[in-house]
Amino acid sequence: MAAKLRRYLPLYLMFLPGAIYLLINNYIPMAGIIVAFKKYNARLGIWKSPFCGLANFEFLFKSPDAWVITRNTILYNVVFIALNTVVGIMFAIFICDTVSKKLKKVYQSAILFPYLMSAVILGYIVYAFLSQSTGIVNNSILSVFGKEAVNWYAEPKYWPFILVFVNLWKGVGYGCLIYISTINGIDPSLYEAASLDGATKWQQIKNITLPFLKSTVITLTLMSIGRIFYSDFGLFFQVPRDSGLLYSTTNVIDTYVYRGLMKSGNVGMSAAAGFYQSIIGFIIVLTANAVVRKVSEENAMF
Repeated sequence: MAAKLRRYLPLYLMFLPGAIYLLINNYIPMAGIIVAFKKYNARLGIWKSPFCGLANFEFLFKSPDAWVITRNTILYNVVFIALNTVVGIMFAIFICDTVSKKLKKVYQSAILFPYLMSAVILGYIVYAFLSQSTGIVNNSILSVFGKEAVNWYAEPKYWPFILVFVNLWKGVGYGCLIYISTINGIDPSLYEAASLDGATKWQQIKNITLPFLKSTVITLTLMSIGRIFYSDFGLFFQVPRDSGLLYSTTNVIDTYVYRGLMKSGNVGMSAAAGFYQSIIGFIIVLTANAVVRKVSEENAMF
């Protein structure tokens, strides 16, 4: 036992900082879940504040906007997951097929850069394109074709497409780099053998690349599904500039709770929404993993 401990001691030491971070940042705060069932009073603190049962959850379930925000949250995330996966794999294959190593590094850096950008900067970039008076779209594109300027921040019908495009541009780089690392780990002799047998590039992708990417895609998808009831707050709040005219297509659970919290200051309501999102996400992950385990047991997460 002692010999085994000494053997794996470096690995345990490498694991320790991450474990401490998860304990402090993820597990200890879980005790605060109790706030979701209390009428929180800052003077009394978490433990002495009076219980209120499920009253905090009524804010979500009895609101006339409950269906809209739930629908928006789920549908946006489904589209985000599907598009980011497909486009991420496409870009990963294109980048891996680039002959020049310098160009590979340039492409990888370029595709990751938007992911590292803050939501505030992203909002200003989108505004630079969509501003009614000074925006590039109205003044440099629509005007060329003789079209009238559009007040983008007052037209909800355009925003599902705008948000999907912006999320794709910003988020595709993260998954793409993971797919690139997976493709780089494939034995090159497999492609050489396929090429000698006369396989086309598409046949090589279909029969070699995609099967090797299967487990990575499933893992990333399951992780994304776990947060399907969450949304990128910056994307849905900063990019539409909190325009009330766009709430029908830009309002999601996170932004709705934030606005409610800012207006009422109800911490218990905010905690209830977070608890609700976590429980639903946990159930969805278990369900999705059970389906994967039945279809392909070796690709299941647990």
